[in-house]
Amino acid sequence: MDIMDEHKVVIQQLKNVPNFLSIDILRLDLLHSIISGNKWYKLRPNIEAAKKAKIFTILTFGGAFSNHLIATAAAATQFGLQSVGVVRGLDAETTLNPTLEACKHYGMKLHFVSREDYRKKESHEFLMNLQNLYGKAFIIPEGGANENGRLGAEDIGKLIPHSYSHVCVSVGSGTSAVGILRQLSLEQQLLGFAPMKRGKYLESVISQHLLPKFLPNFQLFDQWHFGGFGHWKPELLDFMNRFYLFETIPLDMVYTAKMMFGVFDLIQQNYFPKKAKILCVHTGGLQGNTSIRSFLCY
Repeated sequence: MDIMDEHKVVIQQLKNVPNFLSIDILRLDLLHSIISGNKWYKLRPNIEAAKKAKIFTILTFGGAFSNHLIATAAAATQFGLQSVGVVRGLDAETTLNPTLEACKHYGMKLHFVSREDYRKKESHEFLMNLQNLYGKAFIIPEGGANENGRLGAEDIGKLIPHSYSHVCVSVGSGTSAVGILRQLSLEQQLLGFAPMKRGKYLESVISQHLLPKFLPNFQLFDQWHFGGFGHWKPELLDFMNRFYLFETIPLDMVYTAKMMFGVFDLIQQNYFPKKAKILCVHTGGLQGNTSIRSFLCY
């Protein structure tokens, strides 16, 4: 079951890297403009499971600017499925932002709940109420964070040669990090970059789904959040513009830009050994730049 041409995915060498280090970037953003990057890998096995079970509605969760919601809406349409998005925050219903407008364009029914109720999204009662409203649905957790999603993310890990000493990826739910780490050799290090405040909690989330042998090969950073999830500061936008001018690679403000900023900061701190060979995973989600488009040179 594939609607994607994975030949579009390339590993691109960065030209402007300090300290003579070798850094490449895995361009998952080239896979698809909407069902982009790691989102497709996490959705694919979930959609396969829904179709196998003869369930024709996908129900999932996300914030008002969620890449996962828009990717789910677009993918469901491609496969002739209905979709429902449970959106965090009643305020988001008042004036739909471009992300939610796009979700509606792809046929997704939007169900808005308060932030307090959203915290109940994994409770049996909450999920049963949604099933009563929308009928039998295949439920995908926020960010595709289930075993189907983790297995799908292993396909990203299979794209990564074992010649790299360090692999870097942004960490939202931890799903992609788990899948990738399962496919790396024990000689490779995975560095995760959480784009939100106090993102260190994801260490325990990730460790629940890994064999103990993988744990020493993973390190999580959360200091490059720029004010919190979905937040930015002028220095981040300046970095994004300079990165594009040097490398002709667009970064998204929510995830990959913060990761790349952190990677370059670690280089300045001499974190990496001189012979390190680094691969950074571009997880797509460029629609996350909609609100800052006027500040970007691309």
